[in-house]
Amino acid sequence: MSQSTGTHVPQLSVIDSLNNAPISFFHLRAAFTAGMGFFTDAYDLFIIGSALVFLKPEWHLSDTQIAFLGSISLIAAFLGAFIFGRLADVVGRKRIYGLEALLMVIGGAACALAPSFAWLLVFRVILGIGIGGDYPMSAVLMSEYANAKKRGALTSLVFGMQGLGLAFGPVVALTLEASGLPPDSIWRIMFAVGALPPLAVLYLRRTMPESPRYKALVRGDVDDAARDMAIYSTGQLAAEVEQKTKPSRISLGQMLSNPKYLLLILGTGGAWFLNDYAFYGNAISTPEIIRMLAPSSSTMTGSAWALIIFVAFAIPGYLASIFFMDAIGHRRLQWIGFAVMAVAFATMALAPGITHEVAPFLLVYGISFFFIEFGPNCTTFVIPAEVFPTSIRTTGHGMAAGIGKFGAFVGTFVFPFISAAGGIKGAMLFSAGIAILGVILTKLTLPEPSGKTLEMLGGEDDASPHAVAEPASHSEHLVESSPQS
Repeated sequence: MSQSTGTHVPQLSVIDSLNNAPISFFHLRAAFTAGMGFFTDAYDLFIIGSALVFLKPEWHLSDTQIAFLGSISLIAAFLGAFIFGRLADVVGRKRIYGLEALLMVIGGAACALAPSFAWLLVFRVILGIGIGGDYPMSAVLMSEYANAKKRGALTSLVFGMQGLGLAFGPVVALTLEASGLPPDSIWRIMFAVGALPPLAVLYLRRTMPESPRYKALVRGDVDDAARDMAIYSTGQLAAEVEQKTKPSRISLGQMLSNPKYLLLILGTGGAWFLNDYAFYGNAISTPEIIRMLAPSSSTMTGSAWALIIFVAFAIPGYLASIFFMDAIGHRRLQWIGFAVMAVAFATMALAPGITHEVAPFLLVYGISFFFIEFGPNCTTFVIPAEVFPTSIRTTGHGMAAGIGKFGAFVGTFVFPFISAAGGIKGAMLFSAGIAILGVILTKLTLPEPSGKTLEMLGGEDDASPHAVAEPASHSEHLVESSPQS
């Protein structure tokens, strides 16, 4: 369209418009809609550690029953991530998004009403399937709405809500423990609180439009994608209305027979497995670790220390990841985080006398938490939402997340047995070895996604022929010089 200034303003394609868009309100709305699920994921998965303190004496639970209650949601999340991840690629993101949140609402509320150990296990399975499904859905939708320059920050912002959920759990536990309520009421309220956040965003999830990238590249409905994008961004993003293009789909068989995708599954899923073993095994067992350090400490003291660790170390780690991931590089930040984790775990295992001093031990423990959040706990969530093509992106992320949750299950289930056999030293030394494997696997298997478009990473470059502009001003990258002087 010619203007009086003698310039020509072309319309960008759907893909280019998304890749070049400056950070706007619709990005933050998508991040909030997705992020509240991860607030709930963290709260529901980690509150079990506090709830078990009250459940164990009330229901006379054995060590094996405690291990199952602490870990059953994680093995269910393994299934949920696979199922929802594949469905979202086959039938579309919009048709699935919100169903996993509904399962979290139902599972959380049902856990609060559980009449017995067996029923609580069943309800934790329902909850876990919803949590697992939330990983590929929320990560990929945020990634596909994000621009190329700040994709890591925006996707990390979603996952960073886990940090608030981590801190919120001990706050609820401390409040209820100080309330004087009977133990049976305390653990039931703990579970019930977890049903509220996903309920609050259920409507937003169900009304969110289909991913424009999915619609354009997988279904071929580029014109519909342009209209959806304009509506959801309240007119901030506009793209030329194009004709339908030939859909591009990769079948599950093609994915699983392609060495490139198998290596990506190994790299993303393997690194996530190793991270979640260390993260969940230690985090869920934090109250138990504190009791091993200070056997005479009260339940409230354990919850208070957990809160201090999460607020002082975990939340700053999430924030640092959001602000610095794109500048440092997603792959680079992951192996750096694993490396520092290995040093911290080895220090807790080998430093003379450290396991007999609460403050020095918890300082190093906190540093390990900071670098878990700053590094692989965020990057293992972000990278699988970037490196796979659009038609298998949620499938790939679901596989990686599912393998990761299996690592979390293993860590949560075996940590009590490892610590019983080898004490804190043995458990931490084993975690150090796990972190070293994370460094090696990351360096050998994964590309660096930072600064590249999703189409470039997924081999769909022809879908995005224009260069990625700096996301400073939308008008700056729209304006071309006219042929007139």
